[in-house]
Amino acid sequence: MLNLSLYLVTDRTLARGRSTIEIVAAAVRGGVTCVQLREKHASTREFIQEARAVKTLLDSQQTKIPLIINDRLDVALAVGADGVHLGQRDMPLADARRLVGKTMIIGISAESVDDARAADAEDADYLGISPVYATPTKTDTAPPLGLDGIRAIRAAVSLPLVGIGGINLANVAPVIRAGANGVAVVSAIVSAACPTTAAADLKQQIDSFRTEKLHGNR
Repeated sequence: MLNLSLYLVTDRTLARGRSTIEIVAAAVRGGVTCVQLREKHASTREFIQEARAVKTLLDSQQTKIPLIINDRLDVALAVGADGVHLGQRDMPLADARRLVGKTMIIGISAESVDDARAADAEDADYLGISPVYATPTKTDTAPPLGLDGIRAIRAAVSLPLVGIGGINLANVAPVIRAGANGVAVVSAIVSAACPTTAAADLKQQIDSFRTEKLHGNR
């Protein structure tokens, strides 16, 4: 079963001089459950080389951690990644699904309830609810959805939901409480002094809330 509880999205511009592979390795030690490789400025060849290195690292883990490629289905196919994540201005979901069938995870960014319903109807595997809060890591997003936006999308679809945008240790619990299955983070891990500790702290918050919720439902 796909575990989206703590989903790392890479960004080399925020890595404080460290390589992407260093950041991913450290975050894996801290407990991330999914990794999305995002490269907006690398050449196709560079993107493929980096994706292969990250996939080799993730494949070596005792617990399989899926590699998701941002935007680029060609790169995902070239390296045998587990999936691709598509935004509202990327390749249409229907076209991507026609190319890969059910052999690959396809996540879709949803900025509204309408986006979520459309992705659900076209057989997305999960939704990235974006942005939950205002974030400096992406400047081309819609206005923040907030917790009410997560609740509205949760009520509209049954797909797994991953909140992204401005999420950190201080606000992760409310995002899960509002109905998200997990959170995707960029700077909270990538820019941290110790990505391992940052990931572990986030994972502890998420797991603690889930435990409390489980006990409360008994």
